[in-house]
Amino acid sequence: MSELREALGDEPSAPQYIKTVARRGYRFIAEVTSSTTEDTAERIKPPVFGVLRGGDSPADDEPTIAVMDFTNVAGDAESSWLAAGIAETVTGDLRTLGRLRVVDRWRVSEAARRTDGSLERVAQDLHARLVVVGSYQRNGPRVRITARVVDVVSGEALADAKVDGPIDAIFALQDQVVEQFARELGVVRPGSPAARSPARETANLDAYRAFCEGWLRLESLDVRELPHAIAAFERAVAADPQYTLAYTGLASAELARYETTRSDAEPAAGVLHRAVGHARHAVHLDDSLAEAHATLAFVLVSDWRTEEAAAAARRAVALEPDNWRHLFRLGHASWGDERLRAAGRMLQLYPDFAFAHFQMAMVHVARGHLHEAEAVLRQGAAVQDRQIGRGGRYPALGLHWLLGLVRLAEDDHDEALQEFDRERALAEPHRLYGREYAMAALFGRGAALLRAHRDADAAEAFAGALQRYPDHVPAILGRALARGDAADGPGATKALDVLARARPIEAALVRAQVEAVRGDVRGALDALGGMLDAAPPGFAGWTIPVEPLLRHLHEDERFGAVLTRLSDRAR
Repeated sequence: MSELREALGDEPSAPQYIKTVARRGYRFIAEVTSSTTEDTAERIKPPVFGVLRGGDSPADDEPTIAVMDFTNVAGDAESSWLAAGIAETVTGDLRTLGRLRVVDRWRVSEAARRTDGSLERVAQDLHARLVVVGSYQRNGPRVRITARVVDVVSGEALADAKVDGPIDAIFALQDQVVEQFARELGVVRPGSPAARSPARETANLDAYRAFCEGWLRLESLDVRELPHAIAAFERAVAADPQYTLAYTGLASAELARYETTRSDAEPAAGVLHRAVGHARHAVHLDDSLAEAHATLAFVLVSDWRTEEAAAAARRAVALEPDNWRHLFRLGHASWGDERLRAAGRMLQLYPDFAFAHFQMAMVHVARGHLHEAEAVLRQGAAVQDRQIGRGGRYPALGLHWLLGLVRLAEDDHDEALQEFDRERALAEPHRLYGREYAMAALFGRGAALLRAHRDADAAEAFAGALQRYPDHVPAILGRALARGDAADGPGATKALDVLARARPIEAALVRAQVEAVRGDVRGALDALGGMLDAAPPGFAGWTIPVEPLLRHLHEDERFGAVLTRLSDRAR
């Protein structure tokens, strides 16, 4: 500080720039001219500071606050997990104050990645005026945490916190940070912080560390990290068998591992069943934890238990109505109008979550409303493409693929090919769902080329799809059509038999495609009708209106009855 004063020519006895504040630190006191643009000023809504001082402002005037990762001052690799762990706990504790709109940590991390990471950029991206910045330094068995609530527009520090103590007391130290914030902001915090902290449900430091490390790996959405994430969560529950959030993390990681196999002829059913069991155990441990119900909903959808999944998701939203993650899971578990409402509400809370547009488009496709589906998909693809341009870590997959199918259903071969190629460029193999959507995009490309009578190019595209999924029956059929081979060869029959044992609902749709390609319209219609009879409520068969290999069934009036049934299910 003395070097800074010397550089500025500032005198401590008569400061023009830096003033010493007793027992607090230092304050910059020179006149500041804001360079905030009109656009930025409009998008960063100033908070009503009366709320922070105990006023009775309406909920819409609650100031929005975001918590950044804490800086590891010493650069100690052994304690690097605390950077996100402390931020997560502080985020949860700030929510208990009840006078702040607290940005979800997932969104904060994304904003930091797709901007230059500066406070101003992150705040602008999140429409938040208040930001918590902090650091920690571990020295042997002790740790010191410092933090500050900053008004990004004025640059003023509204509250400071400094705590230190043994690392074994990290939970209490983190709670003390928000206790000090609350005092300086003039907010009375009700109840006991230790009993309410949603960031952890354990007093075991090893379990907490393993949980934090597991989430960091899981949220990378990198398939290479999933085994490590599962192992971390397993360490967490082994260290503390009553750790509810660790079971939700374990179930989520196992679900992600299953999802990497969901389009295989024989997916990893055992992994999914373990995920369901761990999610149920989390609900058993704490029925009041919204995350437990939301996680259960998510895993039950993959097990086709859609009615129970929707009930679990509704319970999660009832417990935490403004949590965008729970609304996303409700949209995932529900169907028809309920899904559209959930996705719409979620986009109000998190406008940049592109996959919500995919959820909505699925409903429109099932209803046969392809123009509405296309409009929603174009909106979502625009959001996704902006995220990619800004370096976002989680751009959604599937939007360009589905838009390609819709355009192909409208006989626009050229744009369909463009959309399938865009999807292929995004579907990197290490990304969750990357292999699946690379295959789907190649199959779509083959179908579009086949429709355009470019048979050799179509055969090449179908072969590319089969390189990723050798037992993918539609690609086997498409390649046979492109080559002029028999469409009901032994490869397709054998793969379909395996699929029927492991994934009967999907197998019925594939069987309809086999029969349609063979020219057996009655057989195809019977397969589709049987699928709709057997499937639980929800999204089964939603792609029927845009399936390329079912295209010529649209010419048969009996197919209209199938489409009507599918549309009615999506109400």
